[in-house]
Amino acid sequence: MNAEEPKPDTLALSLGAMLARFWLAARAIQTGIEKYAGSTLSETAVSINGQPNTYGLTDGAATKGYALANYHGVPAALYDKFAGEPFMAGWALKLFDKTLGPALILLGVTILLGVASRISLFALGLLYIGLTWGLILIREDSGVAWLAAHMILIIAALALVRYDRLRILKKW
Repeated sequence: MNAEEPKPDTLALSLGAMLARFWLAARAIQTGIEKYAGSTLSETAVSINGQPNTYGLTDGAATKGYALANYHGVPAALYDKFAGEPFMAGWALKLFDKTLGPALILLGVTILLGVASRISLFALGLLYIGLTWGLILIREDSGVAWLAAHMILIIAALALVRYDRLRILKKW
């Protein structure tokens, strides 16, 4: 760097690297957790003037909860679409369905903590490429566009990783 070139603002670059890392981690962790979400429907009789109605009117309410039994890596409606695609291998779909949630959570945690940031970010990018490929097969173009935005953030985080001072295993 010659004397005329300004020095990079390493504090701003460091903060930018951390923000990109934290956002990608939060997105991956919560997306993985949502794979375990389910809802319970409950119905109660509607009261009229404080009295139970005689017309059979009910009010339904859904309560969201998380449990291992609710796990669906690939939503059922999409799973059926993927299963009908000739380019989608059945074994790969089953593997992706079983591992997507845990993989998102694991990668999100490693990115959040800064554990081998380059490898973790690269692995998340590969996971998003797999998701993109599947969405292209079933013509879910809006999902492809969302994943493209995520890929840009991953690339930015990888470009800034050397400025990120709060990470573990900095070599990787």
